[in-house]
Amino acid sequence: MKFKGYVDINKPISKVTELFADPQYLGKYQDGFVRKELVSGSPGQDGAIAKMYYKYGKRDMELTETITANRLPNSFDASYHHQHMDNTMKCTFKELSENETRYEYEFEYTRINWIMPRLMAILFPGMYRKQGEKWMNNFKEFVESQ
Repeated sequence: MKFKGYVDINKPISKVTELFADPQYLGKYQDGFVRKELVSGSPGQDGAIAKMYYKYGKRDMELTETITANRLPNSFDASYHHQHMDNTMKCTFKELSENETRYEYEFEYTRINWIMPRLMAILFPGMYRKQGEKWMNNFKEFVESQ
């Protein structure tokens, strides 16, 4: 399952990518984000592995992020592993003008092996797309408020 889209952000590309690259801001636009802990490698660099922790009500979720290609301010690619699913994220940043940046994103779920998420993907595929769009719009609002 793959989906992509974009948001135009009314800030210079340097500001957009600065805020995108700094994990201290993840909680500002990702619902449930608790913390990110480096496991190996250098923070933000190719090959770096980090644990990302989220809390949704009483449910905790842990993801393992592996940065596959950090080419900021132009692009950022990573893979994410959860015990029940894997996905990849590709982000591209394009300067539209001095004060406007297009943030293009592509998410692909490459493995879903638990019955409930698999059923949700089959019955309500838009649910995964809507969550990604929500976080992108939250990011846009966060950056524009800075």
